[in-house]
Amino acid sequence: MAAHTNPAQLPRRFIKLAKVKDYTSLSTSEIYRRIAAGTFPAQVTLGPKSVAWIESEVLAWCDDLAAQRKVA
Repeated sequence: MAAHTNPAQLPRRFIKLAKVKDYTSLSTSEIYRRIAAGTFPAQVTLGPKSVAWIESEVLAWCDDLAAQRKVA
């Protein structure tokens, strides 16, 4: 069984959309749909035309999704 890491214990690191897509294999539109639905971590505004995600939140989302798998 994989150990669950507490996102609050990881250092804060901002990642851009390309890295979020790489981690999740989701399309840009699917990421924003899930954000709107409240099922994916929201982006952080870094400046007037720049957003990023907190890496530990995205990784925690991936871990949670993987943990939901049913083992046969």
